[in-house]
This record gives sequence, structure tokens and C-alpha cells, in this order.
Amino acid sequence: MSRGIDLAKYEEALQHLDPVRVNGKVTQIIGLTVESQGPDAGIGDVCAIHPLKGGEPILAEVVGFRDNRVLLMPLGDLHSVGPGCEVVTTGRPLTVQVGSELLGKVLDGLGRPLDGSKLPPHLPHYSTYNTPDNPLLRPRVREPLGTGVRSIDGLLTVGQGQRMGIFAGSGVGKSTLLGMVARNTTADVNVIALVGERGREVLEFIERDLGPEGLARSVVVVATSDQPALIRIKGALIATTIAEYFRDRGLNVMLMMDSVTRYAMAMREVGLAIGEPPATRGYTPSVFAALPKLLERAGTGPSGTITAFYTVLVDGDDMNEPIADAVRGILDGHIVLSRQLAHKGHFPAIDVLASISRVMKDIVSEEQQDAAEQLKRLLSVYKDSEDLINIGAYQSGSNPEIDKSIRFIQAINDFTRQKTTEKVTLEETRQRLIIDFYKR
Repeated sequence: MSRGIDLAKYEEALQHLDPVRVNGKVTQIIGLTVESQGPDAGIGDVCAIHPLKGGEPILAEVVGFRDNRVLLMPLGDLHSVGPGCEVVTTGRPLTVQVGSELLGKVLDGLGRPLDGSKLPPHLPHYSTYNTPDNPLLRPRVREPLGTGVRSIDGLLTVGQGQRMGIFAGSGVGKSTLLGMVARNTTADVNVIALVGERGREVLEFIERDLGPEGLARSVVVVATSDQPALIRIKGALIATTIAEYFRDRGLNVMLMMDSVTRYAMAMREVGLAIGEPPATRGYTPSVFAALPKLLERAGTGPSGTITAFYTVLVDGDDMNEPIADAVRGILDGHIVLSRQLAHKGHFPAIDVLASISRVMKDIVSEEQQDAAEQLKRLLSVYKDSEDLINIGAYQSGSNPEIDKSIRFIQAINDFTRQKTTEKVTLEETRQRLIIDFYKR
């Protein structure tokens, strides 16, 4: 007799209970891939591989199936794993703890603090496999967001919820530009993902580029280049998930990922390891399917926004290489960093003529738009005639447009140059641009 106790919930739980749990056994390891006979698991589920000699289990994710065997990709070191090791499924995909307690923390590619501390157990868990919002539920980008960088705020104005790419070769100043934005932005929270970075550069970025002021309102997720490919992929997904959490709380979030190219390279490693055919320049088809799923998760939401900056490392400064081309077609604008400007000591080395913000016209005044177009027009005229001017072959008075560009080139350079420690507001940038270039 139940004596008034409601047993309905227990009966329902028993109906969904699997009393027999089938574990698996490792059968072979080839390269990055572990094959096992069992367990019962689906794509994306996390499993624990127990070493034969004991010790901590190694996490791995189900990435495919072949001949009724499970293909697993490790989330750790496989040195102690061999044939016969037991494989136990957790029955769920990877999750990450989220909450305001993450602010000021540096996390690894699995969402754990890098300093060895523990996150509070009461923090909720979010799945890393969220889907982009319904496009009809996404408000339009209507408000500008200050980055503290004159060239961006004045000439390539970014809106709250816009997604921008920063395209450049190595050593042109991508990380420095991200640090300037992180310190000076008007967003409420920064979420920064360092994917595939050199280990030396992590502390350098945090202390030099980000600084204590930037770190205090940031969450940094680090997956260095020596980590397994799957951890580098998870680092990008976890950073995006944390940004989604803060957006759902009604905040304006700045998400910065350096770099989406190394995320794509890690996806390529996984794809090739499980037998996918290589396509363009060795990238597998799943890479080009995964990119929009990741990048579309940023943007506006019903209560908050995620404004995103994704750096794209272009091989040999080739802006048309496959990943750069695919990312440029997905995002809402791109900022191109010029090696030629960097060699001249012009920082940030933003090539404003090759860059564009696709929502700028919707979020700035007519005066600012006209002033920005005037500056670009003068700069374009000067660049077209720069060689003639420098060798003294141009005669003053031959062309009024060239004469005008020569008069304004110093003002243009002063506007687009900025020290990393110099902080300017969005309104200060707008006023200076209008005064110097509107109807001039």
C-alpha cells in the first residue's frame, strides 16, 4: 500500500531506465582514432576509456562508426590506452559550466580553470551543441557598438550583434587589435577564445594585450596548438556557449576568436582521421558544413546580443584561400590587415579600402557615412597616384582630385593611426571624422 505516496513519477522513471548497461572494449588505435566494440552511444556522446593499468579515465567523443564499431576521438593523452581497455559511455554530449563566476577566469579547451581551481558545483551546465536561433526571432542590428579603435568605429562601424572577420597573415597585429578591442569596447562582457595558439603567446596576450582591466570583465578559453584536435574544436564551441549564456541574460557580449582558421584545421584533422575524403586544399566537406553552424550562433537574440570578431589566418596573404573565402561569405563584414602598412609602422594596420561593414549604413548618421566615404575616396585617389607623387613625376595642379588627396593624406594617416594605449569613445571618433572630412 502506498499510504498516499504518489508513485507516478517513479513508475515513469522506471519505464525510461535501462537496467543493463553495455560497455565497450578498445579493439585498435590508428593515429588519432580509437576503435571500440561498443558501447551503445550516438554521435557526439562523451565516453570514458579506462586504462588497463588503472589511473584516471580518459575522455573521448564518438565521432563516427565503421563496420559496427565505434570511432572515438580522445580528449586527452592516449599513452596508457591499449586493446581491451573498457569504454563506458556517459550518455550525453560535452557540457560546460556557466555563470558570472567565470568572469576573470582562464579556462582550458574543456571549460576547466587553467589555474587548477574548481568551479562552484552549483553552476548550471550548458550543452556545447546549441543550434543557431530562428532567423525570424533575431532582431535587426540597429545600435552601434564602440570598439575604441578609430578606424573601426569611424569607417567600419560595428553594430551590436554583428559578426566581423579580421583577415591577415601571421605577425601583422591580429592579437594586438583584439586586445585593444577587449580593453576599450563598450560591451558588457568579453569572451575570448584562443584556439591553436602558441603556448608562449597565451600569457603574453593576457598580460600585455588584455591587461588586468580587460581580464576583469572577460572569460578566456585557451586550447593551445599542442592539444588534441578535438580539444581545439571544443575550445571554440565552449567559448560560443559561454557567450550564449551571457546573451540569454540580456547582456551585450563581445566574442573574440583567434583563430577560426585553426578551428577549421582541427576539424580537417578529425575528418581525415575518420576517413572523410579531402576536398579543397585538403579540407574535408564537414569543415565547410561546420563553419556556418559555429559562426551563425553569434548575433542578436530576443534579450541580448553577441558581437563577434573572428580572426582568419590567410596563408601567404592569400585572401581567396578556401577558409577565408567561406568565412567572408558567412560573416557581416571583414577587416583586412595589411602587411605593407605594418612594415611602414602604421598600426593598427587596417586596410580601410579593402575592408567593409555590411550594416554600417543602417546604424550611423548620414553625416558620418558621407565623411567616411570622403576619406576613403581621398585615400583611394592618393594610393593610385602614390608612386608618381613619391618620385616627383606629378605636377601640382594637373589634377584637382590628386591635389586634394595630397592635402588630406596627413589628416587621414593621423586618423587611422592609433597607439595601443590610446582610448577613444565612439562619439569622439564620430565628431572628429565629421569635422575633418564632412563636406571638405
